Amino acid sequence: MLKSLFNWKVLLNLVVAIGVFVGLVWLTFRWLEYHTNHGQEIPVPNIVNKSVHDAVKILDDTGLEYEVDSANYDPKYRPFQVLQVYPAPGSRVKDGRTVTLKVNPRTWAPIAVPNVINKYSGLAFQRLDQVGLKIGDTIYEPSIQKDALLRILYKGNAVNPGTRLPRFSTIDVVVGSGPMRNISIPNVVGLTVKEARAVITKSMFEVGLVEHEDGGKDESDIIYYQDPASGDVRDQGMQIDLWASKRTPAELRAKVEQLNSIYRMKVDTSLPPVRYEEVHSEPSYEAPVVPAPRRETPKAEVPKTETPKPQTTASKPAAQSTEKPKTSTTTSTAGSTAKPAATTTQQPSQKPKAKKVVVE
Repeated sequence: MLKSLFNWKVLLNLVVAIGVFVGLVWLTFRWLEYHTNHGQEIPVPNIVNKSVHDAVKILDDTGLEYEVDSANYDPKYRPFQVLQVYPAPGSRVKDGRTVTLKVNPRTWAPIAVPNVINKYSGLAFQRLDQVGLKIGDTIYEPSIQKDALLRILYKGNAVNPGTRLPRFSTIDVVVGSGPMRNISIPNVVGLTVKEARAVITKSMFEVGLVEHEDGGKDESDIIYYQDPASGDVRDQGMQIDLWASKRTPAELRAKVEQLNSIYRMKVDTSLPPVRYEEVHSEPSYEAPVVPAPRRETPKAEVPKTETPKPQTTASKPAAQSTEKPKTSTTTSTAGSTAKPAATTTQQPSQKPKAKKVVVE
């Protein structure tokens, strides 16, 4: 077997096989060098802070491919200004290598308008500010939805929720100021149901019950009765009930009279009008009650009698000696029969005087 291995024919075939293998490997590497431009490197040019148009032109001249990626908008830089390059400027790459450019966009990225219609204005304003929309003018419009956001305007045109607008755009909002009072109800008798709906909506009312005579829902039926009646005043948002038929109101006179007896209030004008007077009440202040001083009823005192002392004639003048003695009989009885005072105005009884006796 060893002799067969060292046969010259076997060795020749082995040498030929080795030569073919080495040649294929050499040709493969040569083809790779030619296909990949081995040893031919190009430095990445410095195109930072240049406009994207100038940067693309420079990359085309150097034989490099490019890919543009927009970054977040930064107002400190110019629109379409190159902010970053990958690979970095100065790096050596092969011919045909793709270079990525990050460019500042022209403006903010558009955002979707949130659905804040018919929401409370305070919450709606907060939501619009969160997504990056600025509120300009606030327009108040009569509506039964007081303080609710009714519409969003951008450059004078109404926008629907979901519409994409540039970020930090200025928008105007329409807010309800509450219902209007005492609005005259329009006359829709003789109009079709479709026309009546448009007139009622334009007058800021709502369509209530619509009763068709034949039980159908034909919008071309003619209105022959309405409640409330035309000319009445109601607040905004009140409902107006309609009765429709394919016949004209003149043909339904009996039906109209029947409905008048139900929905129209008859006022007796023969009675005199009732007059109402306003009563102006002023606040009254009561003085504090001071208790009256308590007065005690004086008690009757028994008069004291004094024993008369003898007097000499020398002590009295002559004129007095000729007078007769005078006695007072009423003083003693008056003191004993005196009654206590019944009221505070009666004076208390006086002390009786003693009897005076003169001895001659």
